[in-house]
Amino acid sequence: MKSILNLYFRIPLISRILTGFVLGVLLGLIASQSANDSLAHLADTLEPFGAVLISMLKMVVFPIIFFSLIAGSAALPLKKSGRLGASVLLWYLSTSIFATIFGITMAFIMNPKLDASALAGETAASAMVPAGSASAGLAGFLSNLFLNPFEALSQGKFLAIIVFAILFGLAARTLLDSSKTESKVKEAIETLLQVVDALQSIAFKLIDWVMEYFPFGVFVLTFVNFTRGGAQLFGPYLRIMLCVICGLLMMILVIYPLFLAIFCRENPYRVLFRLRRPVIVGFVTRSSSATLPITIQTMNKAGVSPALTGFSLPLGSTINMDGVCVHLPVFVILAANIFGVPLTLGKLVTLVVTVVFSSIGAGGIPSGCIFLLFMILENAGFTPAQTASIVALAFGINPILDMFETSCNITGDMVCTYVVAKNHDMITPAQSGDPAPESGE
Repeated sequence: MKSILNLYFRIPLISRILTGFVLGVLLGLIASQSANDSLAHLADTLEPFGAVLISMLKMVVFPIIFFSLIAGSAALPLKKSGRLGASVLLWYLSTSIFATIFGITMAFIMNPKLDASALAGETAASAMVPAGSASAGLAGFLSNLFLNPFEALSQGKFLAIIVFAILFGLAARTLLDSSKTESKVKEAIETLLQVVDALQSIAFKLIDWVMEYFPFGVFVLTFVNFTRGGAQLFGPYLRIMLCVICGLLMMILVIYPLFLAIFCRENPYRVLFRLRRPVIVGFVTRSSSATLPITIQTMNKAGVSPALTGFSLPLGSTINMDGVCVHLPVFVILAANIFGVPLTLGKLVTLVVTVVFSSIGAGGIPSGCIFLLFMILENAGFTPAQTASIVALAFGINPILDMFETSCNITGDMVCTYVVAKNHDMITPAQSGDPAPESGE
């Protein structure tokens, strides 16, 4: 038995997840076409084991977001970075906002839809969002930004958690950088931030454990969905995948080159070709954090000053998630179509704000997008049952979308860094052209 388990865990996690998805699809299709009621009963029996995975994710999403945002915002060298740091932050924020609006636009154009009765669970019976669950206009939105943090954590008030964590981290950094702060206070703050870093590491370890349950959980959720939805689910799955992948590829191949052409006045595709290696590695690893050393090395070889890349790229791998910003709105539009929920201008503005700031807490980890989907959907006013059904739908295809998403995140980090470097004369002229071929390529 031990040897079988060792063999199982030696198989890459993404392969196990995709295998679970494929098996769930095949067995679900067989069950949906079978006249044998025992197969349908099997879906009802297994469904709680899929719900366990969703509950696990909801358990870890709060500490991940909370500790990541505190650690990330406290790590910003506000006083030292000055104008250069402000430029990097402004670029990251601007591209995240643009990517979110672009993702919403792509979702409205491709308009993914699905019959609610095809979804697993009780969502078909609760097809509309309860009255009063949506944001109560601008006043309600603003009041929900600033709440008792303990109340926000206990009640899942995502925006309030995000705002408090960012402000807490910035306040800590401000005190550390201030010459008026007593040394004892600085030591206490540094110790506190070390504790936050440790708590963040513990939360990431919890994610590792949860990820090991993913293959079975994905199998169960996919099996239940296809048992009840049958072959009609293929159309929506392909439409969602096409919508997200097209949006991400357009960001990489059209939008970012446009930024480079406008702000750097260079041939953008020559620049992107020089920066291709981290994009490819990120596609395979599905982690912008794991790819970070290669990203820094590639940017330095392209002539960008190490003084900038050492600050901008680690920061970007933490807070700049353009791929997430394109990806998440597609599922919100899908949920709105399924449950007949109108998306007003106010809700769309709230969606942009929520996606941009929650993406900062994605952490650069594989499948980080899934951990944020709960936050985005529930903050958009969908019930927990409706949210769970959309997340269950997203599980199966997320490993594929995650590869494109990570490549987009890394490309965004490099493009923003390159633009800032170009406009601050931080690119070595001798290396601004094509560098010598890299070893191993």
